[in-house]
Amino acid sequence: MTPAPGPVPAAAPPAGPLLLLDGIHKRYGTTAALAGASLRLDRGEIHALLGENGAGKSTLMRIAFGLVTPDAGRIAVEGVVRRVGSPLEARRLGIGMVHQHFTAIPTFSVLENVALAAGWPADLRGNRARLEQLMERTGILLAPELLAERLSAGLKQRLELLKALASDARILLLDEPTSVLPPSETDGFLELIAGLRGRGVSSVLITHKLDEALRVGDRVTVLRRGTVAHSGPVAGASAAALAVAMLGAAPARAPRLAPPTVGPVLARLSGVSVPRLGGTGSGLRHATLEVRGGEVLGVAAVEGNGQRELLRALAGLAAIAGGTVELSGPIACIPEDRTREAQVSGFSLAENLVLGQGAAGPWVRRGWIDWPAARARTTALIEAYGVRAESADATAGTLSGGNQQRMIIAGAMERGPRLLVAENPARGLDLRATAEVYDRLRSAARSGAAVVLHIPDLDELLEVSDRVIVVVDGVVHEVPPAATRDDIGGLMLSQKGAPRARGPA
Repeated sequence: MTPAPGPVPAAAPPAGPLLLLDGIHKRYGTTAALAGASLRLDRGEIHALLGENGAGKSTLMRIAFGLVTPDAGRIAVEGVVRRVGSPLEARRLGIGMVHQHFTAIPTFSVLENVALAAGWPADLRGNRARLEQLMERTGILLAPELLAERLSAGLKQRLELLKALASDARILLLDEPTSVLPPSETDGFLELIAGLRGRGVSSVLITHKLDEALRVGDRVTVLRRGTVAHSGPVAGASAAALAVAMLGAAPARAPRLAPPTVGPVLARLSGVSVPRLGGTGSGLRHATLEVRGGEVLGVAAVEGNGQRELLRALAGLAAIAGGTVELSGPIACIPEDRTREAQVSGFSLAENLVLGQGAAGPWVRRGWIDWPAARARTTALIEAYGVRAESADATAGTLSGGNQQRMIIAGAMERGPRLLVAENPARGLDLRATAEVYDRLRSAARSGAAVVLHIPDLDELLEVSDRVIVVVDGVVHEVPPAATRDDIGGLMLSQKGAPRARGPA
């Protein structure tokens, strides 16, 4: 008798990790971006990738996504060695990437941006159905007709996730996804990534924030100068140990000095109103404020409450709708969006420095530019600010985000400003570089400059600032001297606030 057929065995899962980057090497001229780096991503995992600026994190992920060709090493997807020669090939293999900066077309709708990224056909009704299915599958909900330029930073980042997932990606490469988000939106975004893990999507999360790695990561890899300094489970790891793996030693920080002796008023706003500068949120309404030399004035605000308009007004970059502005120059501004406002990616570092200094640059002589002098000064700044670049002739776009930011800060300091406006100046920087930036800002204030600083992280802002104001719904409020951190946080979320700031006595 023929035995009855038994149950059909379940298909064995593919052999090997979901994604393996093994022994990856990549050089740019004399600079070794990666020197034998490896990373393993397993199914159902969030793998945190840490390292200083220029350690090779973004380069490793760009190789995995087919944007950069490695000099040596191998890439395997589900145990099969693959040649990932382009983003198109990466998407075919189920790999999606969320880049460090938003890539959506501002004047396109959510639906149009997702359809374009996924390569869907020109079928409005069909694409709407595809988008609704994608949102249901991923739990990421956005209004399909809403224009990308109308989205908050948090919603723009969700749109980037939808674009990456629209090609049925089961591997997500996330390059500093929270660096563009205010603290109020970071937690929700991390919860979203953790939720995707339960929906069959594994992620590599590049971050400089150790608490994020410890909170959502399952495994962690630390790169230092293109090599793996540490790799292992997050369970049992500490922020201190990870910092040592990243830096080789705990980052040094200059000691806090006594409260400054403030000097003359270098910036004064009297009843100033500024229309909203794009996006959503509030403009600035009837702001009255004084900033004196010798102080670091911290601006605390939840995104979209008018702090951007305030900073632009203090930097002399905003169209004023009412009131008066008095500013003492030279003025330097470190804008948050380095790619659009602070540099030309296709220009060399020397060209960007010359452009930023304008006619006041010491290399401008009788209307002519002394390029050897400009290059020599750029080289000196590269060395002084620890910028990893081949030379002064390297184009800005070839540097890592952190090294671009270092160069932008160097250019701002080069102006010798009496008034320095800094908008999230440590964005995208690692622990050591962040400490260096804040120490430079404090040093500028101690030398007599007036420094106005906005940092989304309230704890960092309070650590660096001598005085703090809060901007809520376009109105500037002074923080009472005895206010606690919780008091300030509550004021940031309030719509009533306190009396308007009028500057120190």
